[in-house]
Amino acid sequence: MHLRYFEVRKGRIEIIPMIDVMFFMLVFFIVITVQMLPDQGLNLQLPLSNQTKPLPRPQVLINIAENGLVTVKGQALSMDELAQLLQSMGAAQTQVTIAASRAVPFQQFVTVMDAVRHAGVVDIGIAARPSP
Repeated sequence: MHLRYFEVRKGRIEIIPMIDVMFFMLVFFIVITVQMLPDQGLNLQLPLSNQTKPLPRPQVLINIAENGLVTVKGQALSMDELAQLLQSMGAAQTQVTIAASRAVPFQQFVTVMDAVRHAGVVDIGIAARPSP
């Protein structure tokens, strides 16, 4: 009778850790891709100016449509919701650009500007098209 002290085992490939790594990589690439997508603005008739200059890409683009609807990243917001959103982003370091259509009453623009300033934002840009 021949006794073996150690059993001979065949090597096997563990697939569970490989699946975990693949899911981690998938989540990583999805998060990076979502952050690389440009912020979609509305098709607005921006006012013309001969003093325009290019601004750096803002962290937040606030669109004001002709009907007075205020949107950020495609989501309609009230002035209170806008201020809360900006405060949650760390308003003092947030760069904001306001794009208002030519037909928007100036009071609506000022109301949005007040909400942005009330949130604590100090870096505010105003979108305009250069004059021909």
